[in-house]
Amino acid sequence: MSHWLLRIPLAIVFLQQGLAKWPIDAETAASWELPLIVWAFVVLGEIGAGVGLIVGGLMQNLKNLLKELGDLITRFSGITICSIMTGVIWMSQPASFMDVILYDNFHVMLWVGGLFFALRGNRT
Repeated sequence: MSHWLLRIPLAIVFLQQGLAKWPIDAETAASWELPLIVWAFVVLGEIGAGVGLIVGGLMQNLKNLLKELGDLITRFSGITICSIMTGVIWMSQPASFMDVILYDNFHVMLWVGGLFFALRGNRT
């Protein structure tokens, strides 16, 4: 049950960030210097990862195949979070790896949270 203390805040952050970027438009994508297709994947990925963390967690108490599907949804959501956060960190163009670790704490913590769910799934 303690995994919910990590799962809920992480899902809320990604849902909030994804919904704040809605609707998807070319002007906003251009302001971030991203192609529209990449921007669409980011927005839909953030929303999907947030929903996936919650839905995957709720499915862990079901039986057999649905339980395994919930685990896969949680893992895929974690991979999606790691991918998006890697892009966010790269877009900030840090001078070194130490700059990321020392000064970009929020994004690193989101990345680590995504990595936790990607590696552990619902087996927490």
